[in-house]
Amino acid sequence: KLQMVCPDVPVGVYSAGLGSRDTRQSVIVAGIQSVYKKACELDRFDLILVDEAHLLPPDGEGMYQTFLNDAKIVNPNVRLIGLTATPYRLKSGTLVGPDTLLNAICYEIGVKQLIVQGFLSPLKTRASRHKTDYSNLHLRAGEFVSSEVEELIDNEDNVGPACREIIMQTRDRHSVLIFAISVSHAQHIKESIEALSGQECGLVTGDTPPAQRDLILRRFKGEHIQANLLGDDFPPLKYLVNVNVLTTGFDAPNVDCVVLLRPTASPGLYYQMVGRGFRLHETKGDCLILDFGNNIVRHGPVDAIQVKQAGERGGDGSPPAKECPECNAVIHAAYGICPDCGYVFPAPERDKHDSHASEEGILSGEIVDTDYDVMDVFYNVHAKKDAEEDAPKTMRVDYRVGFNDFKSEWVCPEHSGWARDKFEKWWKMRSNDPVPSTAQEAVDIADDGGLAPTTKITVRKVTGERFDRIIHYELGEKPPAMENREELDAFGDPVTRTTDYGTDDLDDVPF
Repeated sequence: KLQMVCPDVPVGVYSAGLGSRDTRQSVIVAGIQSVYKKACELDRFDLILVDEAHLLPPDGEGMYQTFLNDAKIVNPNVRLIGLTATPYRLKSGTLVGPDTLLNAICYEIGVKQLIVQGFLSPLKTRASRHKTDYSNLHLRAGEFVSSEVEELIDNEDNVGPACREIIMQTRDRHSVLIFAISVSHAQHIKESIEALSGQECGLVTGDTPPAQRDLILRRFKGEHIQANLLGDDFPPLKYLVNVNVLTTGFDAPNVDCVVLLRPTASPGLYYQMVGRGFRLHETKGDCLILDFGNNIVRHGPVDAIQVKQAGERGGDGSPPAKECPECNAVIHAAYGICPDCGYVFPAPERDKHDSHASEEGILSGEIVDTDYDVMDVFYNVHAKKDAEEDAPKTMRVDYRVGFNDFKSEWVCPEHSGWARDKFEKWWKMRSNDPVPSTAQEAVDIADDGGLAPTTKITVRKVTGERFDRIIHYELGEKPPAMENREELDAFGDPVTRTTDYGTDDLDDVPF
């Protein structure tokens, strides 16, 4: 790349693996393993650039530190520049500081800006509704204990549904890169995808022989390997699962779906996994991120990752935000009481890991719309906690979209202005009855069968906004107005009302 952009600059390579030991050119590209004891042999340099600078050690140990110490002996004024997409470490937080090798950020550019400028591929997420609580996971050295994660997710209850969702969500995708927690987990994923899709799924681990790994990666990058001497023919691979291999430095621009089928407490690893989908390629318009590890909630959108310094409270993998189960407000994780409705949160739980893909947006400001079939609808009068007695009340509408999964909205019959106008429009779409003026009247009419049934809703989540919004409804037929509506009992039979209380004890009649 240097020779391409600077054809007049002599560039040498010092790498034992490549069998090259150039020392005389003014620019040398080297692997640290080959040169960490060779600073004096390479002679004087004015500038040292370290790519993937997040690999620099936080203390005075390691090959980079050895090389830099010797380089300073040759030239005390040598300057160091680090290049990285992830300027933070799992244990110590950000790379930059007064006591680190890198003292200041001299240039940075955001992911969203690079996407807008056309240098990176847009990312998007797609929602899933089914979640599993993995609150018993523990942390060790700042990361989840891999054996615990494997025990929890490497079973048919998790792998089977996840693989079915991956196949369903990637019907229009060409190159799907999957991250697993262990070799056993990866093998289980490979077998499930092949059984469910009828397509081959590649597998790469740290123990994969180099020649086999090269063949698998070439096929995943879209190559069709022609028949060998044995008559084997190797077509391109759509699915590829790996274990801690294809993160830093893996270059497959054609990746148009990244599946995080594991949780991580490391913001750097989270970014590196997602980052495999950033590269541009003529076969894709964007890259789909399927997050089964609750990583987006844990770390934030990939363009606004929240990183804590070593020793900073809350550095245990707690998510930066949480949702109030009472009013669905998305609030800062530090709140013990919801500022909107007064709900008191229970004691903090450990991290959760979704058994299905997260609905959180991978970029701040991203819009994710999700369709739900509505199983039932419940109507209640809602008064804001600590509000005055005569304060306007709302009607809370809860749509049941799963066994214990509800999406809620509030409509405002007692308010004025825009809120009342919005309620009137909402009501007229559903009912032939006059628009009520109180929340209680609205609930009574709804419970009396005066509203059209809701069969489907579309919920819009905008990353960074506090509330989800229901933006579309599919409604059944509007029922007749109240005077034409026949009241039914619990068995569906007409109810006959009588007002004949008889002539005895009229003083006991409550009117």
